[in-house]
Amino acid sequence: MSPRTLRLRGLLFVVPGIAWVGAFLAVPCLALAVVAFAQRGGFGEIEWKFSFENLKRLAGWDLFGWSPDNLWILARSFWVALVSTVFCVLLSYPLAFFLATRPSKTRTVWMTMLLIPFWTNLVIRTYAWILVLSPNLPVARLLAFLGFIPPGFPAYPSQIAVWIGMVAAFLPFVALPLYTSVEKIDWALVEASQDLYADRWRSFWTAIFPQTLPGISVGVTLTLVPAMGMFVIPDMLGGARFMLVGNLIEEQFGTARDWPFGAMVSLALMILTLGTLMAVGRNGKAKEARA
Repeated sequence: MSPRTLRLRGLLFVVPGIAWVGAFLAVPCLALAVVAFAQRGGFGEIEWKFSFENLKRLAGWDLFGWSPDNLWILARSFWVALVSTVFCVLLSYPLAFFLATRPSKTRTVWMTMLLIPFWTNLVIRTYAWILVLSPNLPVARLLAFLGFIPPGFPAYPSQIAVWIGMVAAFLPFVALPLYTSVEKIDWALVEASQDLYADRWRSFWTAIFPQTLPGISVGVTLTLVPAMGMFVIPDMLGGARFMLVGNLIEEQFGTARDWPFGAMVSLALMILTLGTLMAVGRNGKAKEARA
C-alpha cells in the first residue's frame, strides 16, 4: 500500500471527528465570543455594535457606578463547585474501596445501586431532596440540633442544602472512575511500604494515592465542569438569594433577554473552568512526578 493511500485512509478516519468537533464545539464557542461583545437592543434584539461594555458590566461597572455583585456570583460559583468536588472525592474513596472489595456475585448489585440516580431526571431528584429536607424529617432535625437552622424550619433554601444536592448529584461521576483505579491497585507496593515501616497514612499517601490519581483526575473533570454551570440545584434548593453563575446565565438568556451579556458571562465561565482544570491537571502531574 502506497504512502498516499495510507494518508487518504488516515484522512477519512480523522476528518469526520474534526468536522464534528468543529461544528459542535469550535463554531459555537466562536459565535459565543462574537455575541459577547455585541450589544442588546431596546427590544431584546442583538445589535452588532461591538464594544467592551459587557465586559465592564461583568466586572461590576454600570450606570450607577461599581458593584461587586457579578464578581461575587462568579466567586460563589467557583467555591460551591470546588467544595462539592472535594466532598465527592472524600466520599468516593471509601465507596470505591467498598465496591472493589465486594464479591463478584454482589458487586453488580452494588454498582447498580450506585447508578440508579442516573435513571431519574435531575429535576425530580432535586424535588425529592426538597421532601427529604422538610422540617419533620431527620436531616432538618439534625441541622436544627447542631444550630445551623431554627427548630421547625426546613433545611432549604440554604447553602447547606445546595451542597447536599450537588454532592448527591455528582457523587457517581467521581466514584465510578475512582473505582476503576482502585480495582487496578498494585498491593505489592502497599506491602513494600509497610515493610519499610510506613504507617497507614504514609502508606496510603505514597503507595495508594498515586495509583488512584488517574481516576481522581477524570472524576474531578466530570464533576467540576458541570458543577460550575449548574443552575437547577441552586435555584431549587438555594432560593433566589443564592444565585450562581448558571442561574445568572439562564436569567440573561431567558427573562432578561440580554443575550450579549449572557454570552459574556458564559465566556467568563468557560475561561474560569478551563483555568481551574489546567491548575488541577498541573497539580496532578506534579504529584505523579514526585511519586
